[in-house]
Amino acid sequence: MFPIRVQRRTCTDTGKIQHFLENTRTGFLGLSSEDVPYVIPLNFVWLNDAVYFHGAQDGRKIIYIEHNPLACFTVSEDYGTITDLVPANTDTAYMSVIIEGTVIRVTDINEATEAMQAMLDKYVPGYYDRPLAHSHLERYVSSLGSKTAVYKLTADSVSAKENEVAPAHMYYEGRTIHTDRA
Repeated sequence: MFPIRVQRRTCTDTGKIQHFLENTRTGFLGLSSEDVPYVIPLNFVWLNDAVYFHGAQDGRKIIYIEHNPLACFTVSEDYGTITDLVPANTDTAYMSVIIEGTVIRVTDINEATEAMQAMLDKYVPGYYDRPLAHSHLERYVSSLGSKTAVYKLTADSVSAKENEVAPAHMYYEGRTIHTDRA
């Protein structure tokens, strides 16, 4: 793992990181195969110190994972622009987390169902009136003819950075340097 260059931006608050990973909606899975990078946005769930995601059991993502299961998963949120009278000090409020580890296909039906239920709870809380059945995962075939597979990226390392919101300095439409100097 590479150290975060701007140390003052490092976030070590595990509760804050956990909350961020549990609530952020999109992550980016970075893979490589034969020196060709591939990054794909995904819905995901952070569960038991791992990233779970699902998708077709075939395709480019799966070929890359089979050739090289080492992966990087990045999650970030932009909270707005922080203004400053000095242009070079204008900045962005954000949080980001990078998780490095190995991707495996989840073959245990109980673990796969738990992960998929957690995804449903995250993305459509309260929508379904009963828990996801194992049989749904075992039998479901997409309109393209592919079965769904669940994958797990076990975290070997987790690093987080943040630049907190500065309420008095956040940019809004119509804000100018002239109004700030007034």
